[in-house]
Amino acid sequence: MTRPSDPARAPHPWFTASEAPRVLAHRGLVSADAARDGVVENSFAAVAAAHAAGVAYVESDCHLTADGAVVLFHDDDLARVAGDPRRIADVRVRELEALMSDRGGLLTLTQALEAFPDLHWNLDVKAAAAATPVGVGVARDSERVLITSFSDDRRREALAAAIRPGAVRPATSAGRSTIIRLLAAVASGSSALVARVLSGIDAVQIPERHAGVAVLTDRLLRLTAAAGVEVHVWTVNDITTMQELVRRGVHGIVTDRADVALRALDAPDRPRG
Repeated sequence: MTRPSDPARAPHPWFTASEAPRVLAHRGLVSADAARDGVVENSFAAVAAAHAAGVAYVESDCHLTADGAVVLFHDDDLARVAGDPRRIADVRVRELEALMSDRGGLLTLTQALEAFPDLHWNLDVKAAAAATPVGVGVARDSERVLITSFSDDRRREALAAAIRPGAVRPATSAGRSTIIRLLAAVASGSSALVARVLSGIDAVQIPERHAGVAVLTDRLLRLTAAAGVEVHVWTVNDITTMQELVRRGVHGIVTDRADVALRALDAPDRPRG
């Protein structure tokens, strides 16, 4: 399967790391054995495991510490990951390093980009305060970064901060308000309206269903492909479901089991030489 082709839109360099179907390692890769050893998602060890498994794409999340460092963390506090009730925004990076030292190691955005120069990143801006710092942080690596957020305003702020003269902007996927407008456009059946909604968007990243209602439909797949935009589905860990989604035309699978997905989809999801 190949990337949808729109002659008016050249694919962003982010998409050159592999052919579709793309396997996006959701917060890295934590095996059962690693979890028993205390390794957690979004840690250095989790990303290193995904890289070792052969993935080209890692999906992660960005928060901002009290002293202004962008760190890879999903939650806005430490309760679930470290049993600490404090918010990420109230903790300094050195404190986080100590807390994460026996959980796979803290990974800042700067470290992630420097330590894994051949990985392509799908970065979800979780905190409003992190938007501009994320954009500034990825500016030199914009060709291998896709920025997303549930908040389109936050996503746009990060993109604006990443733009440098003469350089390509990061790729981007639609936020919640854009997805809502897209679903309305898809319901109308108008390819022109879908293309208008997706102007400036490189990918649509959605769950297969939400609140019992199908979000992913064959019509959505057809109309987004016509607009030259990929569809990635999250978070899929069942092999049969992965294979069925790809058969239907989904271009990317976000999964906690990237190692399994690579084998199940026989995806050429390794950096090209």
